[in-house]
Amino acid sequence: MSHFATTGWPFYGWNPWSFVEDSGSGSCAPRPDQGTFLAGSFQHGPDCLQYKLYIPGSHRGESIPLIVMLHGCGQSADDFALGTGMNALAEQAPCMVLYPEQSQGANWNRCWNWYDEAHHARGEGEPGLIAALTEHLMLEYPIDRARVSVAGLSAGGAMAVILGRTYPDVFKAVGCHSGLPHGSARDGVSAMLAMRTGADFASLSQATPLPTPTIVFHGDVDQTVHQQNSADVVQQALACYTSQVPGESRETAMCEQTGETSGRSFTRHTHRGESGDVVAEHWTIHGTGHAWSGGNHHGSYTDTRGPDASKEMLRFFLQR
Repeated sequence: MSHFATTGWPFYGWNPWSFVEDSGSGSCAPRPDQGTFLAGSFQHGPDCLQYKLYIPGSHRGESIPLIVMLHGCGQSADDFALGTGMNALAEQAPCMVLYPEQSQGANWNRCWNWYDEAHHARGEGEPGLIAALTEHLMLEYPIDRARVSVAGLSAGGAMAVILGRTYPDVFKAVGCHSGLPHGSARDGVSAMLAMRTGADFASLSQATPLPTPTIVFHGDVDQTVHQQNSADVVQQALACYTSQVPGESRETAMCEQTGETSGRSFTRHTHRGESGDVVAEHWTIHGTGHAWSGGNHHGSYTDTRGPDASKEMLRFFLQR
């Protein structure tokens, strides 16, 4: 059993995880009149995870939503926060935003290990570690457990899908940008194949306890992750919904919308369940490569043009 303490927050006593936190002053730390961007370290068994947590200045102690944001390969928590602009949106919501940060010890390029079979199941590997951190913060901060969502880019998007499917009791909605479906690879070789051409949908894992509403973004000129993967993420979400009750088949209805935002055209497919609730949204951004749509150019892997993926994801999450 290890000691838990924070800087600037009440002491909460003994805790089964060690947890150290301070006020970070990274490149995207907000101004003093805005929120607080905390840097922390979370120890869970033999594993340690660094992270940043944004607490909006508009927060007055009430229970608010939490968005967990998972960066892509080669990125950091600060870089991803800057590129997505999610902290500024969190001020308006308001909501807290958590940015777990992959270590180079776990992956040389800071990729989440979505393709490794050791990280595919509940209670194991990185899904277990990220879920444990999320659960821990829900005990320490006034977070609305019914409005916790997870989103990510590329490898982070693939890991977000895994978390939504293995921890649907924790993560109530999923955002996947330029990512891949659960079970699309089991090692490095199959990962490269899935990224290049997409996986065989029939071989993908379909079992999950509860359907998790999912919003997906992907550029149609992505040369890093084939856009078929995003279509398969949506199909996984729909398959879970339609087969939720054993022996029964549920129906979904789809509508299509086209438009243009900030110089990029897009096609959005919205899939609704029998009650009218949205099961999945699928955004295809025309002319965009492997980049966060509508992002800030100061962050890596962003396209400043096109629909604001952060704004649309937050809208989707808060509707849950």
